[in-house]
Amino acid sequence: MIYVVFVEPESPGNIGFLARTMKNFAFNDLVLINPCELKNEAYYQAMHAKEIIWNHKEYGSLEEFIEAEKIDFTVGTTRMAGGSYNVSRIAVTPEQFAESLNITGNIAIVFGREGNGLYNEEIALCDVVVTIPTNDEYPVLNISHAAAIVLYELFKREKNYPREELEVALKSEKELLIEEMDELIKYTGYPEHKMKKASTVFKNIIGRAFISGREAHTLIGTLRRIGLKLKE
Repeated sequence: MIYVVFVEPESPGNIGFLARTMKNFAFNDLVLINPCELKNEAYYQAMHAKEIIWNHKEYGSLEEFIEAEKIDFTVGTTRMAGGSYNVSRIAVTPEQFAESLNITGNIAIVFGREGNGLYNEEIALCDVVVTIPTNDEYPVLNISHAAAIVLYELFKREKNYPREELEVALKSEKELLIEEMDELIKYTGYPEHKMKKASTVFKNIIGRAFISGREAHTLIGTLRRIGLKLKE
């Protein structure tokens, strides 16, 4: 199942536009995080996608939603892509994301606030970050426009490139894998801030790799054996 998540929407109209966009590309599961009041404008702008709003779910925070719905893979979206000095926001394009997504399970595609997007602590909850290349002179996209680009790429992939899907690594499996790597990082003698950065980089790589459960278990076992050898 793929959830489309809108964090702290400020305008009922934008909720309606997002619902309409979702229906365009056959996505039905809308989640609103701490939303504004749902007024008639939301249903008016949704047009023939009103049922998506009627059936939406609400949560108080992104973290609460991820835990409650047992999300296996979380995709954040941002216009503020990172780089060498902001590794938590290193991003892929919607096309790269769609081409790489080859997994089953509960997936969340998260769109941020109209004004401020996703905060760093919310980005940290994501397995991978997606950004849409735009004109530097005016890079801001409306929520429905951004969603249309991302959801179109996923819809196109499903229609044109059917492929065997892998059983995605569970959130708990990925967390265990990162814990095993963190144990190995301690042997490097790095200062605390460098160990934290190395852990974040490894988490990003695992997120962008879309690893399967079998791959996760193989890596966990390998890292664990390396750790045991280092202790000898």
